[in-house]
Amino acid sequence: MLEMHRTRSAATLPDACRRIPSRPAEARRTVERVVTERCRARALPCPAETVEDALLVTSELTTNALLHGGGITGFDVDVDSGGVRVSVSDRSDELPVAHRPADERASRPGGRGWPIVCRLARDVRVAELPCGGKCITAVVPLR
Repeated sequence: MLEMHRTRSAATLPDACRRIPSRPAEARRTVERVVTERCRARALPCPAETVEDALLVTSELTTNALLHGGGITGFDVDVDSGGVRVSVSDRSDELPVAHRPADERASRPGGRGWPIVCRLARDVRVAELPCGGKCITAVVPLR
């Protein structure tokens, strides 16, 4: 499943003037603000379920960047008729993996975030960054 989401194209980092969130809560607030503003400005429907799903995807991607990716190096969110697009970059070249249930142990928390992202997003892409690291972009559809 992972290989079908991997791309080799270089992703661009957000403009230098954009503030990169340092915590998942900060990223969620940014997503909520941007989704509200852009849906209103573009006269797009913005169902509560879409916002909730986009916030959960944002939490998972930013938490994983902090825990496994060496920190958040880029963050972007946009809304169009296709959905809410959240992109999170980190320093790690390692790809996200889902632990199979047989591999899970009661003493080992985690491993469930990537399947949640893949289930909630219509499109998930992992792109290698030119200077190392990766950018994960997930599109949560407007419902």
